[in-house]
Amino acid sequence: MDQTNTNIGAPSTQDKAATAMETALVSAKATKSTAKASAKAAPKQTATQGPVTRDVRTQAQRVVVTFATAERICPNEAVASKIVTRFGLDAVDYHAIREATEESLAVSAKVLANNLGERFEKPLEMHMQRIVDGFVRSAHGAGNFYDTKAKLARDASSAIGNEDRDEDRQGIDGGENRAQRACRFAAEVGLQAYALLAAAEGAVNAYAHVCGRDWKPYEGSQAPGRAIGRQAITLQADAFTRD
Repeated sequence: MDQTNTNIGAPSTQDKAATAMETALVSAKATKSTAKASAKAAPKQTATQGPVTRDVRTQAQRVVVTFATAERICPNEAVASKIVTRFGLDAVDYHAIREATEESLAVSAKVLANNLGERFEKPLEMHMQRIVDGFVRSAHGAGNFYDTKAKLARDASSAIGNEDRDEDRQGIDGGENRAQRACRFAAEVGLQAYALLAAAEGAVNAYAHVCGRDWKPYEGSQAPGRAIGRQAITLQADAFTRD
């Protein structure tokens, strides 16, 4: 038999290379499929492992604000009188505001008490507590704003506190300069704070009339913050699950 017949049916070098490539591709696909299946079957690491902590803290305790606190920062009668005289602004009828606020809150509390049932004392007191707290905080916030603007007005009018002295320059078309505008704005917000203080005093008086004792701001106890793990949080949340 000649050499030609001997080589019939034997795979060529090219055929061998093609077969090897096909085998490698099939093996690679199988490996990739196995990896995907393993990834799906494996549990998520972040859900169960590691002491993942969450800082659980109660709401920050609000600053206690009393009527005396608001009274100290808001303009008093003497300051309000000077503001009115020197800036030509309308006077605040402090007594009228205080009496109107006290009367309106007392009347509304009486109507409300008649519709709260037999045990109306505690819910009515809590209702009045929140209302008075709002009035007092409103006056205190206005007083803080006035105090800030009054300081800015004093700085703008002081040669020591201003190096460029732009505050002395005449405004456009002969209008007020910066220092004058700052002083006038402080005067206006000062009278607003004085008026809101009158309303706060009326609310405090109404509380005493309705509840039979002086109003005091509520001071709730606050638990300290603590860090707990994710598993503990999950366990706590499970307590709310209906069986």
